[in-house]
Amino acid sequence: MPLNIVPDEPGPTFDLLCAEDAGALTDDCDGEYPAGYQTAGAFPDDSNESIAEFLEGESDYSPGFDYRARFRSKSLDLLAREESVLWILKVRAFFRFQPLTAYLAVNYFDRFLSAHHVPEAEGWALPLLSVACLSLAAKMEETSVPSLIDLQVEGTARFIFEPRIVCKMELLVLAALKWRLRSITPFTFIDFFAYKADPSGTCARNLVSHATKIVLATIHDIEFLDHCPSSIAASAIISAAGENPELALIDPGSATSWCIGLTKEGITNCYHLMQESIMENKEKGPLMRVATTVDATSSDASSSSSSLQLPLGKRRKLNSSFLSVDGDKEG
Repeated sequence: MPLNIVPDEPGPTFDLLCAEDAGALTDDCDGEYPAGYQTAGAFPDDSNESIAEFLEGESDYSPGFDYRARFRSKSLDLLAREESVLWILKVRAFFRFQPLTAYLAVNYFDRFLSAHHVPEAEGWALPLLSVACLSLAAKMEETSVPSLIDLQVEGTARFIFEPRIVCKMELLVLAALKWRLRSITPFTFIDFFAYKADPSGTCARNLVSHATKIVLATIHDIEFLDHCPSSIAASAIISAAGENPELALIDPGSATSWCIGLTKEGITNCYHLMQESIMENKEKGPLMRVATTVDATSSDASSSSSSLQLPLGKRRKLNSSFLSVDGDKEG
């Protein structure tokens, strides 16, 4: 199936809400607070039980147990995954999507790739999967979703896929995930853990903002695939609390009291890994900025990857069997 080139005129934007102001959801948080953030004191009495139930089911929304090992054995291309994650973060910054949207897109990407063979050698399959996963995540979380052509921001991708191709890929992802898109992620827990770390609510919003940036800055790292979302969320809150003298005494041991099901070992291991990642990001710089900024522009994206843009009019042939919903096979 041939690829389509971006038309001169931008595609339409589809509003998912009839008459609501989408800006009202993000004006106070500059796009860095998870959707549904609740201030201190806003949690109902049965929140502990609800969060505990999320902990019990969080493994159902994670990639297969051998997924990370396949990258280590090079049966899966680690660099290709990193490029896909970086593209998702760039587009998230460009459109000012919620942090959860980017995390969900990567979650869908990993869950699909862990269970299905993708023809990586052909070069176009993982970029196509990235577009489909981000499109699905945006439909789940955003109040206004760009068209499938506009989503493929000019200058950020090697391939531009026509909408019907992306839609076929979306169907493959939906089938592979059994339509379970409401994944349990670190953002399921972050605001609740921030309230537990700071019951007064004085620093809760700052904790959520900082922890959100930390989570986004670590999703490229396959080492975190071995850690459950609750441990990642707890570790991010602890890391964020470490920047505040009033909350500096919070550690993995005390965090286990935040909810039934949290373990000191799980949080400690994840926290140490997160501290190493934070130090690496401080040294590298660019990935952290791409992951957390909401001020990215199309010109910035173009300058960073213009060498990957397809020449105008160039077309590629896709493997139609891979995009056959009925003929999809697990790897």
